[in-house]
Amino acid sequence: MKPSIQSQSRRRFLQTSAVATSSLLLAGTRASGKVIGANDRLRVAVIGVNGRGQAHISGYQSQDNVELAYLVDPDTNTLGKVLKKVNGEPSGAKCVGETDIRKVLEDKTIDAISVATPNHWHALMTIWGAQAGKHVYVEKPMSHDITEGRVAVEAQKKYGVVVQHGTQNRSSAGIAGLHEAIQAGKFGRLKISYGYCCKPRSSIGTKPVVAPPANLDWDLWRGPADIDAFHSNFVHYNWHWFWKTGNGDLNNQGTHQLDIARWALDKDVTHPTRVMAIGGRFQWDDQGETPNTMMGVAEYPNGQSVFFNVRNVNYKGYQTQVENEYYFEDGGKIVRGMYYPAGSKEGQKVSVPSGKVTPGGNWGSFVAACRAGKPEMANGNALDAHYGCVLGHLMNNSYRLGTTAPFSVKTGRFGDNKAAAEHFEKLHTVMRDGVGVPEDGNQYTVGPWLTFNPETESHTGEMAKEANALMKDPNRAGFEVPDATKV
Repeated sequence: MKPSIQSQSRRRFLQTSAVATSSLLLAGTRASGKVIGANDRLRVAVIGVNGRGQAHISGYQSQDNVELAYLVDPDTNTLGKVLKKVNGEPSGAKCVGETDIRKVLEDKTIDAISVATPNHWHALMTIWGAQAGKHVYVEKPMSHDITEGRVAVEAQKKYGVVVQHGTQNRSSAGIAGLHEAIQAGKFGRLKISYGYCCKPRSSIGTKPVVAPPANLDWDLWRGPADIDAFHSNFVHYNWHWFWKTGNGDLNNQGTHQLDIARWALDKDVTHPTRVMAIGGRFQWDDQGETPNTMMGVAEYPNGQSVFFNVRNVNYKGYQTQVENEYYFEDGGKIVRGMYYPAGSKEGQKVSVPSGKVTPGGNWGSFVAACRAGKPEMANGNALDAHYGCVLGHLMNNSYRLGTTAPFSVKTGRFGDNKAAAEHFEKLHTVMRDGVGVPEDGNQYTVGPWLTFNPETESHTGEMAKEANALMKDPNRAGFEVPDATKV
């Protein structure tokens, strides 16, 4: 049978070879802060030097004419160790160590800050940085809750600084090209954009409440997070698994795949209008609060959906999946770089032209945007960061408002969304047969369907009061996130 014109068009497009990357210019305001000439040194302060902070340090060290002027961390042991290493490099760096970001923001010679702290600090440091006229590179997620994310967006708009989100895939011309192709309809209309954060983790146990160690400024580590008692599961990584400091793996590693999933949708969509999640924290029986297993569903007003899958419990035969899939209305799909036309089990390798990004990778593009003073050059700007982060926050909030139900495939309440039910069944089968969670005696947490107004960024309908209460975390005195109208 002769293939359709649409099929021929898709095949020709899949066979198109890559073209050179070109620069991306997004709509935005011109930076009101200092524009740094190509021959001037860009002076950067890295805030948070453990974990991802190490990648920030090496990233800036790889850039020409960029000076690491400050390293900031409330843990003096960690700070001293990293500072000694940086200043001991052959470059003869004269980097200064500080424990409080506010001292750095007072230095008018600092051009940019690079935030690699725990999540609860990200938005406030972004806001403070913008108010001080500093460009900001901020790790994912840009926000710890929905409201503070909007304030960060408004701060970027008002002060005109560059804000680039630590979603490195935004600097991939290959992913940009794939999404441009999807949005152009080269594979048919996208129906479901699916992200996975399935990487093995383990129990964190239970740590007793004790006095903070002498080397840690506990007041500065907490910052805006409304917590009193210290336990060693907070420092230095397991804060991810507590709601007041982290957002679980959905908005940890998963922020990358969530952002990719939303990026592929029609260009004019912003936030979803309906969201729900189902999951649990199975097997570990530890101090952590966030789910290690989750299926999230978000429905957008244009009929497209984002699905998300978190699966962290390790077992023999565990399949790591940190990736994205795309499902089209005609039944076709893109899985692991292969396009499977509707009804076909044989895939074709996806080959598309490179998309539009600012070149130089995530560090080089940020440096270039700072030098030019052009926020629109950021690969992953403040608004895109906000849209992606809100998607995860909404799924998490549905889960947090959930009620317990039997650990059964029938527990998934997806209404007429048959695709969601099918994908949840796959997740349930893995947890039951792979992980070995017995159906008797275990429970899921089933979140409600939350209705969200993208224009007002607020909940409506059933459980709106409870959901809106989760839009903003309480802040400690002296570390309050300002109102969006007073930023």
